[in-house]
Amino acid sequence: MERCISCKKDVTNDKGVAKFKCPECGKGKIIRCRHCREIAAKYTCKNCDFSGPN
Repeated sequence: MERCISCKKDVTNDKGVAKFKCPECGKGKIIRCRHCREIAAKYTCKNCDFSGPN
């Protein structure tokens, strides 16, 4: 099961989900649901504490 890093919603098989590696450390996996992307909700990498969006 995959969860949005911001709201913790289950995003398995949802449309509009963004998945990418942390732009700071390149190791943390960032998964964001469509809603959190649209409202620019904050997220924090669990690996290096990088916070976005800026």
